[in-house]
Amino acid sequence: MNQQGFIDLATRAIYTAALVGGPALAISLVVGLMISVFQAVTQINEATLTFIPKIVAVGLALVLLGPWMLRVLMDFTSGILLQMAHLH
Repeated sequence: MNQQGFIDLATRAIYTAALVGGPALAISLVVGLMISVFQAVTQINEATLTFIPKIVAVGLALVLLGPWMLRVLMDFTSGILLQMAHLH
C-alpha cells in the first residue's frame, strides 16, 4: 500500500466514524442543552440531573439508528476487505 492509499483509507475511516458517531453525539448535545436550560430556568443546580436523560436519549437513538449504523460499518468493512484482495 502506498502513501496515498493509506491516506485515503484513513480519511474514509475518520469519515465513517464521524458518520456513525455523529447522530448519538448530536442527540446527547441537544438533550444536555435542554436540561441545562431547564436547570437555569428552574434554578435547580444538580450536576447529576443530566446523566439519566442523556443515557435514555442516546440509548433510544442507538436502538432506532442501529440498523443504519451497522449497514454503514458493514459497507466500510466490506470495502476494506475487497481492497485487500488487490494489494500486492
